[in-house]
Amino acid sequence: MKSPILKLGPNLIVSLNSEMTDSDLLELQAVLVAEVGRFRSKGVILEVTTLEVMDSFAARTLRNLAQAVGLRGAQAVIVGIRPEVALAMVQLGLEQRLSGVHTVLDLEEALGVLNREKAEVDPQ
Repeated sequence: MKSPILKLGPNLIVSLNSEMTDSDLLELQAVLVAEVGRFRSKGVILEVTTLEVMDSFAARTLRNLAQAVGLRGAQAVIVGIRPEVALAMVQLGLEQRLSGVHTVLDLEEALGVLNREKAEVDPQ
């Protein structure tokens, strides 16, 4: 199942859903990294609110995606990890898979993080 990629100013927004397979995640990763260059995006928001489970593959793929878009000049922010998913990730030791990646509660906070990052880089 593919997820649409929305462009909002200098940012790209994509919602991941529970029906995505591992190959869907890998495809999304490749497409998003390319889209960052195509749109010269400065931020990528990965919305995961509907994910009921985040396994090690998904966590590793999100981290890799965040690192790859970082190498392309954009900042990635993960939005909306559910409380039960966060607790399960900690119990399974998966939180380390997302170390170094911004995680926030909602879209508004993600846009705030990206706007602050942009202001620090380009203070005009």
